[in-house]
Amino acid sequence: MSTHLSQLSVHALSAGLVARRFSPVDIVEACLERIDALEPRLNAFVEVFRGEARMAAEGADRAIRSGHAVGPLHGIPIALKDLVELEGRVATGGSAVWRQRVARRTATLAKKLIAAGMIVIGKTHTVEFAYGGWGTNQHMGTPWNPWDAATHRTPGGSSSGSGVAVAARMVPCAIGTDTGGSVRLPAAWCGITALKTTVGRISTYGVLPLSQTLDTPGPMTRSIEDCALLMQVMQGADPADPHTLAPQLSHPMVTLRRGVSGLRLARMAASDRDGVEPAMLAAYDRSLDVLAALGAEIVDLTLPRSVRAYGGLAGRIMSAEAYAFVGDIVDNNDAPVDEAIRPRIRAGAAISSRQYLDALAEREVLKQEFAAAIADVDALLTPTTMTPAIPVADVDQNSTPAFLTRWVNFLDLCAVAVPNGFTATGLPLSLQITCRGGDEATALRIGWAWQNVSDWQDRIPPMAE
Repeated sequence: MSTHLSQLSVHALSAGLVARRFSPVDIVEACLERIDALEPRLNAFVEVFRGEARMAAEGADRAIRSGHAVGPLHGIPIALKDLVELEGRVATGGSAVWRQRVARRTATLAKKLIAAGMIVIGKTHTVEFAYGGWGTNQHMGTPWNPWDAATHRTPGGSSSGSGVAVAARMVPCAIGTDTGGSVRLPAAWCGITALKTTVGRISTYGVLPLSQTLDTPGPMTRSIEDCALLMQVMQGADPADPHTLAPQLSHPMVTLRRGVSGLRLARMAASDRDGVEPAMLAAYDRSLDVLAALGAEIVDLTLPRSVRAYGGLAGRIMSAEAYAFVGDIVDNNDAPVDEAIRPRIRAGAAISSRQYLDALAEREVLKQEFAAAIADVDALLTPTTMTPAIPVADVDQNSTPAFLTRWVNFLDLCAVAVPNGFTATGLPLSLQITCRGGDEATALRIGWAWQNVSDWQDRIPPMAE
């Protein structure tokens, strides 16, 4: 029973709980069994809440059996990236400096998940201060990508532990954050599904910041349907986060199954294909063919500039805002800060207030320019990454894997990353579906249509079988 339960998606677990085929206690025990078996090798978790999760599962079981289920997520476990604060719990932000830092508040998104009956089973590793796409962490440890038992490969960052935990079936879902690709990169390299939400869709109150302008929390799951379920619970206005006070859009489940017939989907520019590995491009082209066969119109689109051109300005904003938050720590040479992270944040000290404000102003101009260019299409499709996961030993910390993801944050768009194939050596490949800011419903709709005719998302990593 436990092995079977660990393989199920969130929506399948929800249906099983409704049918009384198993209980929340069964699900939590299945997750804990997996964690106990795999965590020593995979290093996905900072902390596992075994006792509390078991007690919460017993309470959820009693509530459900007595007819007091609060919704479709009641009794289902979830893991939180260790930027998401839980009052009274350690929140390290991936930093050894904060190894003993105890949160004094609970993040709004965590409150909403708990109110929906979800069971927080633990906190997952992150790149230090969430500033990195490779997924490495010098002092807290780099999670092991479960698709290669022999070679330690990049798990993707910064939500590295969340990606590994979901891929290895330790939990059915987790929460990450995304400032330049940080839920999509782990999703791509770990073979799972993730949603980068629009700024303001989900409150960031109680989430340790990297960049207040670009940060967005998002669900990391094994299916588009699961992403939609979690986003629906987490989204909404929060007085503690002024960004969320704009009206929220409708329930994403309403449009999820409408298919792609009649939608206009743009392919990436030929110039943006340069440097993308052939296996990624082959899977990408096949994905476009499949979506075309499902009724979508695949079109060419002339953009004002390459999507990679936005990375520099995004980095300027990111560094300046990160330095404002943790500059005192990175400036202390005696503090145990990751050698790769310290210079990225210190670069923010050299950015003047004028340069920072100019970058924000230019961003608004470029957002309007881009919006005009995509006015006649419903989505822009690209690979999520340039390459499959690479050996950690080969990582060049002076480079970034976020060439195809950073522009989404910079232009305040939303996107999903979905598995769309494997290399000849068995490493996952990924498709990124990007839509206008606030249009998560369309991104999820396209992703659901893809996954409805695909089984890539159901493949299990060798280390998790």
